[in-house]
Amino acid sequence: MATVTMDATSKARPVSASMLSGVRRALRRNHAAKVALGVLVLVVVVGVFAPLIAPHDPNAQHLDLKLRPPFWSAGHQPGYLLGTDKLGRDVLSRIIYGARISLLVGVAATLLSGVVGTAIGVISGYYRGWREQVFMRLADIQLAFPTILLALAIIAVVQPGVWILILVLGLTGWVSYARVVRAEVLSLRSREFVVAARAIGDSDRQIMVRHLLPNLTAPLMTIGTLQVAAMIVAEASLSYLGLGVPPSIPTWGGMLADGQLYLRSAWWIAVFSGVAIMLTTLAINVTGDMLRDVADPKAYKK
Repeated sequence: MATVTMDATSKARPVSASMLSGVRRALRRNHAAKVALGVLVLVVVVGVFAPLIAPHDPNAQHLDLKLRPPFWSAGHQPGYLLGTDKLGRDVLSRIIYGARISLLVGVAATLLSGVVGTAIGVISGYYRGWREQVFMRLADIQLAFPTILLALAIIAVVQPGVWILILVLGLTGWVSYARVVRAEVLSLRSREFVVAARAIGDSDRQIMVRHLLPNLTAPLMTIGTLQVAAMIVAEASLSYLGLGVPPSIPTWGGMLADGQLYLRSAWWIAVFSGVAIMLTTLAINVTGDMLRDVADPKAYKK
């Protein structure tokens, strides 16, 4: 019996080890992934240490310095590298602080949707029956509504805020996790190590936590990485529409909204924030593609 226990519990470990070794191999031969990872590290560092990096208070208004161009243009104001907006606020400082909100919303909403979706997927795939039918029909109903429209409808009812936005995006993004996790659990529940764990008396909870969840690491990492980018774009879209983060908090989407009326006279307000969104989401997507290739079982054999 001791031998069977060891076999049952050891099946979950090679997945994580293979994933890490696969990531190291992919980074050695994938130069685009290296660049993307470098961009992500830069964005994280900038967001975490924004108060130390930003040259100015992002909300400090200087009306006498409004709409000053970037440093390479004539008429620029020294100390404002990327120019100022319609209220004389430093564009660079607002982009730096905006990274905090984008990362916070993207990561927190992804974690929330991941926890909810994984729990629903594991329960649906393991127990099946009426639980599976109820959860999967709820997923079908939610898929019938575009995520951004569903988020708009909810936020229009409640007062916008950072944590409300995280809650709304998190609870509208669980479907992808639930469907993938359910499919994986359906294939894992009849595997030998799960049968052995059940035979030695492990409870359903122990089987889910000790044997099923560790084997879901690869797909969860892939989905989570790609969904962070989707959440960042969703936050920017809602902030652009004025239904996301309050205007007093600098966000990339809010800067896009502020700069849309000045695209001809002060293009830098919208362009630089748009570039920040594009580079961040592109870096996340490239990293997610790498993780998806690594998570492919065929990749482990290379």
